[in-house]
Amino acid sequence: MKKSYFFIKALVIFFLCNSIGTAKESSYFIKGKKFFEKKEFDKSKILFERDLVFNPKSEKSYLFLAKIFEKDENDEEQEHNLNNVLLLNPINDEAIYMLALMKIKQSDYNEAKKLINKFSLVCKSFCSKKKEIEEKLKKLTPENAKNNN
Repeated sequence: MKKSYFFIKALVIFFLCNSIGTAKESSYFIKGKKFFEKKEFDKSKILFERDLVFNPKSEKSYLFLAKIFEKDENDEEQEHNLNNVLLLNPINDEAIYMLALMKIKQSDYNEAKKLINKFSLVCKSFCSKKKEIEEKLKKLTPENAKNNN
């Protein structure tokens, strides 16, 4: 009886502490998003990174960091964060879209095509961007590259 009482007490304490930690990490994300919307990217970056310390599975923080690195034109960090988003949620259409645009920019035709096909299958909120991204890929194809020269 004493063992089960101790076990239940330990579980209650664990869940209570865990919920306090969750509230703290949410506030980092919320504050980071507010700074992001105000275009204060350095401040938002710190808060998103802090959120990831407390919640390494925060796909939204990784996505916002990717957006910040896109604005800074840091392709390596942007790709790293987008890949983290896709590890956590393989059907995140915004991350697939951003990564496909990056691959088009890098002239990686095969990878861009794979990502666009995947994007077509999973798009939810970004389906309106499908035509735009297909046009950009079409400009990258070897046949169109010859015609543009």
